[in-house]
Amino acid sequence: MARFFAVHKPGSLAHLAVTLMLYTTGAARVDAVQLGPDNLKDGRIDYRRQKTSRSGGTKVSIPVHTDLAEVLMALPSDRTFLATSSGKSRAAAGLGNVMRRWCNEAELPACSSHGLRKACARRLVEADATTHEIASVTGHKTLALVQLYTEAAGREDLATSAMEKLIARPNGQQNLMNHDEKFVNATPNLLKGHM
Repeated sequence: MARFFAVHKPGSLAHLAVTLMLYTTGAARVDAVQLGPDNLKDGRIDYRRQKTSRSGGTKVSIPVHTDLAEVLMALPSDRTFLATSSGKSRAAAGLGNVMRRWCNEAELPACSSHGLRKACARRLVEADATTHEIASVTGHKTLALVQLYTEAAGREDLATSAMEKLIARPNGQQNLMNHDEKFVNATPNLLKGHM
């Protein structure tokens, strides 16, 4: 993110697009291109995810982050946030193409707009957000999808926390003992024909 913003300064469409997607928790391109002033209500940005439109669309309603509010204040109020220079709504595929170019310009060939969605979920994990909190922000319908996006985030900290719990366990010497009923098969495994 730092490298992208070092190349694409405030006021550029690239900066606006990434800021919008970053603070709408990685809104998919198809959603990002449709967002505009009509989606702002009482300090929140509300929209329904297009990916889930067949089932009514998962509603996403999140507070507008101050960094995003700052960028949006400078925009016209009569068009979508990522409108073309002629004021028309931008196509999702077009945003994907220009996003590829912007990432290449920032020497980030492995990055994409979809990667922002994963980055947002990871940032929420690192800020100690729960799986349910993340799902409410990202608009994921299942917790399994949230876990897929966040599985690598904070693994070292989680491992440290888990080991601290094990170390702090009372009467730690008993941790090394095998209990027969849990680890030993009481029935001998005899080969057929040998008794």
